[in-house]
Amino acid sequence: MPPRSYPTARQKRLGAELRKLRERAGMSGSEAAAFLGGERAQISHIESGRYGVSDQRVRRLAAHYSAGDKHLVDALASMAEERTKGWWDEYRGILSPGFLDLAELEHRATYIRAIQMLNIPGIFQTEAYARDLIRSGVSDLPAAELNARVEHRARRRDIFDRPAPTSFEAFVHEAALRMRYCGTGIMREQLNFLHEASTWPSVTIRVIPFTAQITGSAHSMLYAGASIPALDTVQIDSAFDAGFLDAEAQLARYRELLDSIESISLGPEESAQFIQLIAHEM
Repeated sequence: MPPRSYPTARQKRLGAELRKLRERAGMSGSEAAAFLGGERAQISHIESGRYGVSDQRVRRLAAHYSAGDKHLVDALASMAEERTKGWWDEYRGILSPGFLDLAELEHRATYIRAIQMLNIPGIFQTEAYARDLIRSGVSDLPAAELNARVEHRARRRDIFDRPAPTSFEAFVHEAALRMRYCGTGIMREQLNFLHEASTWPSVTIRVIPFTAQITGSAHSMLYAGASIPALDTVQIDSAFDAGFLDAEAQLARYRELLDSIESISLGPEESAQFIQLIAHEM
């Protein structure tokens, strides 16, 4: 089977974690390949996500690397078993890979915490708001891609329709509630929808008011929790694509940022009232 031309972010992450295990063992790629009875390129393709790998092979490699973290090995083996394509694959070749990777990240996450400074979180955007917001950033976007982006954004909400919906805590700055990317009617509808979303069982919306003093550099981001903290992922928000971070120091820094933002945000009930107040002012 030829190597994948465009591995997903999750496939790359699995390969990167296997590379980390090998490097911690002080083993070269050639030595690991010899263990599998293959060429050095085989390990290179596995570690870049270009080759799929079975859960049994993950466990064999982990044992060969003397990996002692059973929970990590189990989690990586589970990642290797993921073969079913998700709904986001319908958009492959239509939207850039970053959008698909974000949808999969949210789908696989055990919990999500997000900060949005200048616009409503994408997963809670109405069709009309999303359409005007996307147009404001990319004015010459072809109609077919615009429609696909809007539809894809709405379909990300399927994580709330499952028997065990994903816990999602969003910290939304007051600026995002007041910024006008669209007409008054659309914005009021958007705020009412955000208020409705705050009543969903697994969703918490908290507002960062203008009066709150922000320390450090606060910017829009999404933190996706995994089955174990070592496999958590941060997505840096962008209007054009999605960038992912997973280094241990980076994860720690963003956990601290989230805790800092939580400490200055309004509570859930006060935030819901605040959102309604702004909607009524329009």
